[in-house]
Amino acid sequence: DRRREALAAASPIQPVIKDVGEVYSRLLDHRPVIQGEIRYFVKEFEEKRGLRELRVLENLKNTIFETNEQVLPKCEQAMHDNLNEALKRLQAANDMIHRLQEREHEERKLQADKLVAREEKRIAHWEEFMKEQQNKQAEVDEEHRKAVERLKEQYSEMEKELAKYVSF
Repeated sequence: DRRREALAAASPIQPVIKDVGEVYSRLLDHRPVIQGEIRYFVKEFEEKRGLRELRVLENLKNTIFETNEQVLPKCEQAMHDNLNEALKRLQAANDMIHRLQEREHEERKLQADKLVAREEKRIAHWEEFMKEQQNKQAEVDEEHRKAVERLKEQYSEMEKELAKYVSF
């Protein structure tokens, strides 16, 4: 490269190379323009946005500090109070439900006892009814037997009387 530059410096083509280099740097080399734009943007950002961002961050810090120191304890206390109240209400409701369940259980037991007593009473009445039926059956059987006996006696007497008249 140095040889070429040395040759180019000595040759009449040197002004053409110099012009081509200038055209290249103006048309194709954008680094100086971009670097200028970057410097301008950083300068504008730092001057205009920098303080605003700092203020926003400071406000956020103050808000967080205030929340941690004041709002959070108030919320915790309110939550604690409300949860205690809710727990008391739930316990009262649970006690009421337990009492209702006990009453219902007692009523069911009472109903079951009444049902068993009615069933026993029905069975006792049925047994008594069956004994009465057996007694009545025995009475009817006895009356039937007596009636059959009377009829046998009556028929035997009628046969005896008939036998008296047949011998004539």
